[in-house]
This record gives sequence, C-alpha cells and structure tokens, in this order.
Amino acid sequence: MPAIAAEQQDSITTEIDIAAPPERVFAAITDAQQMKQWWISPICESTFWEMDGRVGGKWGFSTTAATKSINGVNEFKCRGEILEFDPPRLLVYTWVANWNDKPESRTVVRWELTPTRSGTRLKLTHSGLADQKVARELYQGGWPGVLNALKTFAERN
Repeated sequence: MPAIAAEQQDSITTEIDIAAPPERVFAAITDAQQMKQWWISPICESTFWEMDGRVGGKWGFSTTAATKSINGVNEFKCRGEILEFDPPRLLVYTWVANWNDKPESRTVVRWELTPTRSGTRLKLTHSGLADQKVARELYQGGWPGVLNALKTFAERN
C-alpha cells in the first residue's frame, strides 16, 4: 500500500503498511546507523545522524550541500528532543529544521506503530505547521517518500 498524506491546517499525516514486525520498524526509526542507511534524499546525502533513544534524548541530522535550496538553505540541519519513547509502538520528538519558514520554531513528529497480520501499520503525524506554509507543502510531498524508503529498508533487512 502506498503512503497516503492528508493535509490539515496544522499537520500532515502519512500512513503506510510495512511487511515487518513493529520491533523491526521501531529499530529502523530509532537507531542512527540504520537511519543513515535508509533516510535518503534525492537532492543531498546525510553526513551525520544521532539518536539518543529515551525521553529527553537528543536526535538530529545534517546533510551535504543539496542540488537545490529550500527557503534559501541548501545544507540541511534538523534536531530535536524526544518527548515520548515507548518501544515498539510510539516515538514522538520535536523537529527544529533550518529550512523551515521559521527555522527556530519547534514542530512535532509522531510515529505510531500498530501490529497488523502482515506486519506494521505506521502512522506519522507532523504537527505545528500552521504558520509554516512552505515547509508544510514540502512535508506534504516529502514524508510519503521517507516512509516508502523506510518500508523498503525494513522489509529487506
């Protein structure tokens, strides 16, 4: 099933079915070494990933110079703090991205994993985007690609 994105004023919600158990999918979204392998952008490469998997832990990534800029930025940096960590069903963290309309504003990314007969139903919600028109449009198109890359990785590893 392809990822589906639904836009609301404040948030983007994307869902996908993955033929891998929730424990496998959760490991792929919380282990920096695994994230470095599957979180691939078509316009740049990751140079750094960190993920301290616990409430209050820090996470972040940075990239090489991209082939195009977003909001005047072409070297992307994103960081945040983990708000909720409940393996293998829930990961919630703040998202502070230097390419957002308001680069220092904190938005929130929520990963919800539910077991299914064939593996995992993953629902990702990115909220706090009401005043981030360019970023909201970017995430509307970007999150489905991220989840498809995760699906491919989790199903083959």
